[in-house]
Amino acid sequence: MNTLDKIRANLPAYPIEVTLPDIDKWKQGNTGVDYVHTFDSGVAGPHVMIMALTHGNEVSGAITLDQLLQIGLRPRQGRVTLGFANVDAYKSFNKDDADASRYVDEDMNRVWSKAKLDSNQDSVELRRARALRPIVDTVDLLLDMHSMHEESPALMMCGPLVKGMRFAAEVGAPEHVVADPGHLNGSRLREYGGFGDPYSLKNALLIESGQHFSLQSKKIAMDVAARFLITTGAVAEADLASFLLPKPAAQRFREVTQPITADTMDFEFTQDFRGLELIEKAGTVLARDGERELLSPYDRCVMIMPSLRHLGPGVTVLRLAKVLDFK
Repeated sequence: MNTLDKIRANLPAYPIEVTLPDIDKWKQGNTGVDYVHTFDSGVAGPHVMIMALTHGNEVSGAITLDQLLQIGLRPRQGRVTLGFANVDAYKSFNKDDADASRYVDEDMNRVWSKAKLDSNQDSVELRRARALRPIVDTVDLLLDMHSMHEESPALMMCGPLVKGMRFAAEVGAPEHVVADPGHLNGSRLREYGGFGDPYSLKNALLIESGQHFSLQSKKIAMDVAARFLITTGAVAEADLASFLLPKPAAQRFREVTQPITADTMDFEFTQDFRGLELIEKAGTVLARDGERELLSPYDRCVMIMPSLRHLGPGVTVLRLAKVLDFK
């Protein structure tokens, strides 16, 4: 057993509360790219896309897209595209080692830069991203659907730009919104091209709907997807009423000030952090990485998505955030 497997063995094992859909029935799309379906209303409006399975074990998005396709979703204006991204990773899913199906060769949510996509590098994830790229290039508004390693309230990751924060506020759910700059080890889909350009009208959000396999994560994913489609004008509320949860509490915004990446495999938190814990005092020891102590840099520091399930040198294991007054 390697070091990472030993660490995972000591982490909580979450039950699989949802049924993973058979997405093979959606392989034959209408875009020329397998597992991608586009529906055009014939009425002027934005091209709106929902992407699921950027990570193969983040199944709430796959469940949501499966449901949208089953009900025969059609836009009232503009165009809607529904896509399953890392299908190969999803198909490798093994309930006894659920974390292993996050990706095949590399994290697909770190390859979305022109330099990486245009490079001579090769992987299962890069080949799939390159196939999806011509479609993504035409998208105006994107929702990338994710879930989390640990049980935690859902988070809308809106990026560092004001336009992303405003878009998250328009969608109105979930309660917790995080303005974040992304990762040091590669670009996410929500930062690709115009999505990450403050001067572009394109915009993107990334929903972390909760723990990967929880029933609550599925419910939140379906709710947020519906609210996204309603907000963009693609559908009316009545079209997806069965997807909607009761209106959430007023949104609260946090701004990530720094990501914490591991230097060693000898990384451990000082408490059983799960996310959104408020650390009142600066200088509180949060974790130890080998001989290095990691301290809270300011009062009222918020822990965002702490997890060691994919620990490795250079991997983001935590983000530190301050409370943001955004209206």
